[in-house]
Amino acid sequence: MKSDFFELRGYFFSSVDLRKSGSTIKCKEANVKKLKLQVQMSVDGYVAGPNGELDWMTWHWDDKLKAYVNQLHARVDCILLGRKMTDGFVNHWEKVKTQPEDPNYEFAKKMCDTPKVVFTRTIDKSTWNNTVLAKGDLAEEVNKLKSQKGGDIIVYGGSNFVSNLIPARLIDEFHLFINPVAIGNGLTIFDSLERKQELRLKKATGFDCGITILHYELKEL
Repeated sequence: MKSDFFELRGYFFSSVDLRKSGSTIKCKEANVKKLKLQVQMSVDGYVAGPNGELDWMTWHWDDKLKAYVNQLHARVDCILLGRKMTDGFVNHWEKVKTQPEDPNYEFAKKMCDTPKVVFTRTIDKSTWNNTVLAKGDLAEEVNKLKSQKGGDIIVYGGSNFVSNLIPARLIDEFHLFINPVAIGNGLTIFDSLERKQELRLKKATGFDCGITILHYELKEL
């Protein structure tokens, strides 16, 4: 018996090749999960300054925005990360998780407890809690994750990682947190597109803190 899948916290990739007595049996794929993007963005389309600056972002979120984020994450059971973003992301939430008095404590527990997949071609072993590495072809690895049983998948960045997901049409939902500021120059996530990619606006929601969330779905070809 040969299996071309790996296990991630009790879930298995559904592309399983069973060979017995010379016969091949393909297991039925589970319902495809959605990959959601949550990203902060300036009104002129940048996700960070030229050197990765984030000091322009609105961090004093109102309760309704926090509730939106909690609802967005309710069905998520896997987080995708690019290698460069992983250290800061994991270390931040691990620190908040040690501070029960922090208003983000409950959310930090979810961030820490949710399995993470780190995409990398430069390291061979994960040093972060609750993570596995994905080192193969980007589209193949993501589609394997989508075919698992369970909830949806979410990605936050970094910009280079997300800019590779977008032209491959791997992101199903875009949740763009538009901050009330223009920064004039910086890093974008759409610069890898070689042709237009049509999206369908599902909802635009404004919040008292100044952020407007644009929720788009990828249009089918």
